[in-house]
Amino acid sequence: MISVIFATENSEIDLVQALSALVPAAAEGIVREVIVVDAGSTDNTDKIVDAAGGRWVERRGETRSACLAYGAGLVNRGDWLLFLRPETVLEPGWHHEAQAFVERAARAPNGAGTAASFRLRYETFGLAARLSEAYASLRSQLLGMPYGNQGLLISRQFYQKLGGHRPLPELEDLDIAKRIGRGRMVFLRSAAVASGASEHNDAAARLRQAFARFCVGALRIPASVAVKVL
Repeated sequence: MISVIFATENSEIDLVQALSALVPAAAEGIVREVIVVDAGSTDNTDKIVDAAGGRWVERRGETRSACLAYGAGLVNRGDWLLFLRPETVLEPGWHHEAQAFVERAARAPNGAGTAASFRLRYETFGLAARLSEAYASLRSQLLGMPYGNQGLLISRQFYQKLGGHRPLPELEDLDIAKRIGRGRMVFLRSAAVASGASEHNDAAARLRQAFARFCVGALRIPASVAVKVL
């Protein structure tokens, strides 16, 4: 039913928890395969994937979008693709709601042309994390543009029709969400739990990232243009 795809680079610590969250779904036959496309790790990411029974492929030096697109091309067991980041852990029971969504999509006339994402929750405590969650929920509902750490569940047929992930250095998550469209994006109740840590330690880089995302999400500027500010 579902093939899970990760893009990784030195992700051994995060990946352990992310893969563990998939075990119940694999045991029930909902997750049929896990494909990990690695951009050139120097840690034990490959051993973690092998121990979990996943497929590890190296694409050294490639961007995350390129790795995700390559992984989608390797799928041979699932009609639905679930793109996840290694730092995101799906909460227990997520697979039952995902299965219900897939089955509902199969019955609906336009179901194959829909996609789904999870509710974002941060594992950190405090008011700042709760406000960030509320903002993420509002942004997702209004714009229909979840971030990559919320996951993306999409039929392989629809993904191919959209042209898959474009070769962008950043913002590939918003780019594909924009092409899916608000009316075709469903938000599940189950949570994708993220660490809350920023990909950029530099304050200036974080500001540029936020501005670029604002341009794509609110101003509807193409990601290929907005990414030039990063």
